[in-house]
Amino acid sequence: MSEKKGLFGGLFGSKKSGCCCELEIEEIKDEEASCGCGCGSSCSTEEKTEKEAFADGKPDIKVLGPGCKNCITLEENTKEALRQIGVDASVEKVTNLAKIAGYGVMSTPGLVVNGKVVSFGKVLKPADIIKILEKTL
Repeated sequence: MSEKKGLFGGLFGSKKSGCCCELEIEEIKDEEASCGCGCGSSCSTEEKTEKEAFADGKPDIKVLGPGCKNCITLEENTKEALRQIGVDASVEKVTNLAKIAGYGVMSTPGLVVNGKVVSFGKVLKPADIIKILEKTL
């Protein structure tokens, strides 16, 4: 394999190469971000499949975001919506940016129900979340 030159060659070329500015660029693997199935994406073999999500009788709900005010508000609104409709489910916070990107979400906060992204980029009110949950559960 010939060694690629330039900035992009250093980033996307061989595992270790010299850049045009003589900097050494090494590929850094984020073990947590890559999955065990070998596809190279940030999915996780530990993630629940749709069938597994109901194995314990509870829906799998995740709030995606780094922990900003909007993410916290979406988490609180989601818990309130679950309380209002009487659904016993825990809400998991996902703050790892690689995992968030693995869902295809580039704008947070995001809401995932049973492995499916149902909203991203906005803070939903409890009434809006109830409508989504009624469709997906």
